[in-house]
Amino acid sequence: MIKVLFLAGSTRSGSFNKMLAKEAFQMAEDQGVQATYIDLRDFPMPLYDGDLEAEKGLPETAKRLKEVFVDHPAFLISSPEYNSSFSAVLKNTLDWISRKHEKDEATRVAFEGKLAALTAASPGALGGLRGLVPLRMMLGNMGVFVVPKQFALGKAGEAFDAEGRLISEQNRAGLRAVVDELIQVAEKLT
Repeated sequence: MIKVLFLAGSTRSGSFNKMLAKEAFQMAEDQGVQATYIDLRDFPMPLYDGDLEAEKGLPETAKRLKEVFVDHPAFLISSPEYNSSFSAVLKNTLDWISRKHEKDEATRVAFEGKLAALTAASPGALGGLRGLVPLRMMLGNMGVFVVPKQFALGKAGEAFDAEGRLISEQNRAGLRAVVDELIQVAEKLT
């Protein structure tokens, strides 16, 4: 059975991207996928600093999160958009867990050969779409195959009910298409 990791590139409580990632997680679970949802708030890390890494190695939280990524052949990231890019907390997280910490460890063991899907949510009309372009590029450069379908949820402040579930069937269908593609491709590749 395929294992898929779901996360948001935000630590903010009440994050629309956390809600979207949880919705995608639930869709995958409903299909019988072995799905895992994590919150980056549970993995705090200092800003990446090469001197800090040389002195102390990877932070324990980076090692733990890296193990989670290694254990999942596929993942979905729901990323906020900040200034037409993805969040600093997500960039910092990906930078830390891309680093080697074992002597004979393969390069980018948490990413190389993995499969990913991208979504975004924003109060703006474009739904965070512009931030997915540099995220897709970064992941591709790290050896991740990013599925073509993606979903950007505009006007996210109006898109969820009180329980954090998507209200519109059109939005659910758009997200489901991304989740379905991720699962279908992952099943073919594993």
